[in-house]
Amino acid sequence: MTESPWIERSRTAVRLALGAGMTFAGLAHLTVARQEFQAQVPSWVPVDEDLVVIGSGAVEIGLGLALLLLPNHRRWTGIALALFYIAIFPGNIGQYVEGIDGFGLDTDTKRFARLFFQPVLVLLALWAAGFPRLKERNHSSST
Repeated sequence: MTESPWIERSRTAVRLALGAGMTFAGLAHLTVARQEFQAQVPSWVPVDEDLVVIGSGAVEIGLGLALLLLPNHRRWTGIALALFYIAIFPGNIGQYVEGIDGFGLDTDTKRFARLFFQPVLVLLALWAAGFPRLKERNHSSST
């Protein structure tokens, strides 16, 4: 079963965009935005905030580079990214519940709205991975 070239191109575009975004975010974790990321770690996380930020930044860089540089492994890297987005979702909930400001999310409304963006990221990662697989429709009629 083959997918249309448009679908394949859109999957590739999403994979590259997510890869670039994750690589950039991971580098920001380790450099220019490190303190802002530390402030977003919920108080209930039993690990030092800096260690959480360094670890998640390293994972983001790894996932981002894998998405960019390993297109033949897009299924596994896309699934891994979707699982990562799910794993960090409790931190987003914590930011909302604890009212933690960061990256322009300085109201409860903005922090709440962000919660709905995380499932979109999960779906985009799965799309980039090739899920769901869509077969091309044949529009020719036989008479």
